[in-house]
Amino acid sequence: MQVDTRKQQLLQLFTNLTSKTKIVEPMKKIHGSLRDREAIEREIALIMREILDHGDFKTKLAPRQLARLVMAFYEGKNDTEIARALGDEKLSKTVARARVRLKLFRDLDFKMPFDRQKMEDLLNSGKTMKDVSEILDISPSTLREYRHIIEEQQDHSIDYYLERIKDVMEDRDLTQQMTHGVTIDGLSEAIDITEAEMIDLA
Repeated sequence: MQVDTRKQQLLQLFTNLTSKTKIVEPMKKIHGSLRDREAIEREIALIMREILDHGDFKTKLAPRQLARLVMAFYEGKNDTEIARALGDEKLSKTVARARVRLKLFRDLDFKMPFDRQKMEDLLNSGKTMKDVSEILDISPSTLREYRHIIEEQQDHSIDYYLERIKDVMEDRDLTQQMTHGVTIDGLSEAIDITEAEMIDLA
């Protein structure tokens, strides 16, 4: 009985604060009007399909996988975690190359154990990859990875698509802030007031 009474008191308080008698439904409508993760993932996947169809991006990852890669990157996941989320941890190198092609760089990508300009000069000198890797004291595969990063940083062929993806992700961030704001500023404040009321009534 005491629990039911408190529920009624809470509902009455919400009613007084919002001038509405239905509290749950408006909250559902607010959340429903904002694009969810699935919708955003689909939108990014459509842009990824355009990029692949354009022919400027070669990867064995499907558009939907690339969309999940983008979202996972923005969530702070590393390449191995992203590959695992895609269903195969062995895809980590494929994920890394696709991520760099999409200009989703990490600080670690540019932490080279030598001067970057020296590497670029050596690569432009006509020396073979093997010769350059020996001079820099790294493996040829590592050198190719660094060269890939530099080339993609300077390549602007898919920037138009990347800007569209960035806009989608920024829209998602705004959506999350709006949802969070509605919850914190409205519901939490009301609950705090209600708890104070309950203490007084107890």
